[in-house]
Amino acid sequence: MQRLALFDLDGTLVDRQAALGNAVTDLCRAHGFGLPVEQWLRTQLAERANASDFAQLRAVFNLTEPAADLWQEYVGMMAAAVTCRPEVLEGLAELRAAAWTIGIATNGASDIQRAKLAATGLADLVDGVAVSGDLEIRKPDLALFELVASRCGASLTDGGWMVGDNPAGDIGGGHQAGLHTIWLRGRPWPDGPPTAHHIVDDVTDAIAILINETE
Repeated sequence: MQRLALFDLDGTLVDRQAALGNAVTDLCRAHGFGLPVEQWLRTQLAERANASDFAQLRAVFNLTEPAADLWQEYVGMMAAAVTCRPEVLEGLAELRAAAWTIGIATNGASDIQRAKLAATGLADLVDGVAVSGDLEIRKPDLALFELVASRCGASLTDGGWMVGDNPAGDIGGGHQAGLHTIWLRGRPWPDGPPTAHHIVDDVTDAIAILINETE
């Protein structure tokens, strides 16, 4: 039987919000940007970030710095700021030791998401990654789940699990892909998505559930 575990990245394996605050502050300090720019960035990037946000920033505040340069600086600062807790890394290593295939399915720009994976050490613990920026599709689109399964050398038709904090993208998308789901409590649960198979408060709890599935 296939043991495929797919994980979301931001808000699941890593704390994006804490890293975002640090990266925005560092970027603004490096360029001497004032509080209005910092507040604008915190609001604009709250849910997601891509290069076009910095083109808009440049236009709104009439900045002289090239938008592409600001974006690349932000990518580097986010990678430096984001962390994955040791117990999460250890849990993923334990899953792999128990013959689980591990993938990450994440929405976001390809360069920044892959920079986070490399910086945190997660890239070395997974078998495949699919980022929405790869194909300009986003969870809950089935194509992203199919892509990550393929990159893991697996098939959705053989089942598996999806773990994430987003009710629509992770849980709704996981159900659509034919996967069992584990939801990390935190975001408000909207009307529409099917109920997750398990609800936990921390990704380490989700990993424990998967380990128990092995036994």
